[in-house]
Amino acid sequence: MEQGSAREGARPAYAPEAFPYAPGDGARVPQDRVPEQARGRQGEEERARGEHTHSEPPAPRAVRRHSVRGQILDALRAALVDGELVPGQVYSAPALGARFGVSATPVREAMQRLAVEGAVEVVPNRGFRVTERGPRELAELAEVRALIEVPVMLSLARTVPAHRWSVLRPLAEATVAAAAVGDRAAYAESDRAFHRAVLTLSGNEQLVTIADELHRRSQWPLVAGPATRRAELLADAAEHTALLDALIAQDLTVVQALVREHFAGADG
Repeated sequence: MEQGSAREGARPAYAPEAFPYAPGDGARVPQDRVPEQARGRQGEEERARGEHTHSEPPAPRAVRRHSVRGQILDALRAALVDGELVPGQVYSAPALGARFGVSATPVREAMQRLAVEGAVEVVPNRGFRVTERGPRELAELAEVRALIEVPVMLSLARTVPAHRWSVLRPLAEATVAAAAVGDRAAYAESDRAFHRAVLTLSGNEQLVTIADELHRRSQWPLVAGPATRRAELLADAAEHTALLDALIAQDLTVVQALVREHFAGADG
């Protein structure tokens, strides 16, 4: 279930310890975190020393850049869920790039993707503002998700054999593990993974894609919302394991009650 709130007492957005490879910390930066210009200079030095051979061609630049953008996109999404990117605040790509130790370009590309998803909005000549959301939007997202997922789960409960549900046990347990330590970002990711795996059994890829996008949007923090307590995360995670148990037992009455309760809480 999603944590539609900003964490009280959270560390400042993009605190240095959140990004251990920031410039100047003395740590060795992985190649996919090294800015592109720096990689170019390093490659020239290696060629001058004869360290590049025909059997070790350099990776295509476009692949490395995509990897950097993907890593930054994942980190920004986690920061949104964790409340480190504050609703209503404006963040510039160069400033965030400095935190990551990369140029502004991959940060800007990741932010553009978040803008398409509705997580941020473009502020000309300034950067990107984190979207401000209220309880009504969260409730509407939960309603739409329930309209999509509840009938699909009920249909799957009638047709999918027990052994196929049992394979999903580690995913349900992962949500419990993340909740137990109060890691909201990890919980959000494992929560979506569990729901994706359940819906994938329908064989409808379009349904899975749409449901996952709605799920991700419902995880963004509310404006000045209450912090999600660890006990609440644990209760939400317990619903995943209880639902899986009911699906394995093909107990349709319990399945229906659990999935409706799951979405009524507007969190999972």
